[in-house]
Amino acid sequence: MQPTWLQILSWVALTAGLTSAAVIVVDESVLRYRQPIRILEVVWPVTALYFGPETIAAYREWGRPQSLRWRERHGNPPRKPQKPALLHLCHCGAHCTLGAIIATVITFAIGISVSGGTEWPEYVADYVAALALGVLFRYSAESRTGGSRVWAAIRTVVKADLLTVSAFELALLLWLVLLQDLVFRVFLRPNNPVFWFILQIGLIIGFFAAWPASSWLIRRGVNVEPRATPQ
Repeated sequence: MQPTWLQILSWVALTAGLTSAAVIVVDESVLRYRQPIRILEVVWPVTALYFGPETIAAYREWGRPQSLRWRERHGNPPRKPQKPALLHLCHCGAHCTLGAIIATVITFAIGISVSGGTEWPEYVADYVAALALGVLFRYSAESRTGGSRVWAAIRTVVKADLLTVSAFELALLLWLVLLQDLVFRVFLRPNNPVFWFILQIGLIIGFFAAWPASSWLIRRGVNVEPRATPQ
């Protein structure tokens, strides 16, 4: 049983993440500050799930000014668009975040286990889901049709996202193993708020751990930015 203060802190962090994501969704969908790159309307709120209010500040500085509504009211934004590495990390972080949520819920619900434990099937499923979602994200930005669209998305993920997602997932995995095997000495279940709080911290660690990989790809001239799809 975790201490009460940790339970309370976990609930506060989770509430902050969910509230921040909701604020961005309302700004995009209700107030109609739609992103020129559609997938960013998913990326920004998903990033807020683990970075919390800091994402709102980043979104208002880098995301909202890129919307057509903002430009119609204020003209071209005075600041340069998002830094490529920051945008790429948020993009890959969204793969990893959604992949972790989906894989965790599925493995917990159906009880997949290896040697009586569910943690390693979950870790593998997290990584596979992150890459699969990366392909789905890139597929949504492709203008091609049929099988060529699928292969184009896969090639883009391998070229632009694989290294960053792998670094992100490795750091997340090491954090989860450290906390759950060495500190708590028990695998925390997703029906425990502390599990999701630990995952939030791990995602933040993964974000910064993947930064060198993203920056290296950009320095090499790899185009990591998703394509603009005006609405």
